[in-house]
Amino acid sequence: MDDHGDDWTPWPGDVANGWPASTPEQWLDRARYVRHAANKVGDPLPLCLPGEPNECGRSAQHHAVLWGAVLKARAHHIIEMAAPTQEYGAWAAKTLYRERVGELRQQPAGAPR
Repeated sequence: MDDHGDDWTPWPGDVANGWPASTPEQWLDRARYVRHAANKVGDPLPLCLPGEPNECGRSAQHHAVLWGAVLKARAHHIIEMAAPTQEYGAWAAKTLYRERVGELRQQPAGAPR
């Protein structure tokens, strides 16, 4: 991992986006879960969360977003590689993905996603 979204302006802090306001500890848990999932399907991500050996200074929330994007890209690549045809891969990566995201967005705030 070369960067941590360094092309962004300063990080705005805890943004709910449908989640209840979160503590730094909750964001740390989420970032660890996302990193763990991404590590299962690709090269290891760095141990740079707050309190870790190579702490980079960015928040756990920032890492949850960044590593979520890494996980999404790795999942998309798996879809492309596993699909029997390009059409089926496109359907899964776009149509099916949008359906699943829509279902998640319909859940009440704070519900497991």
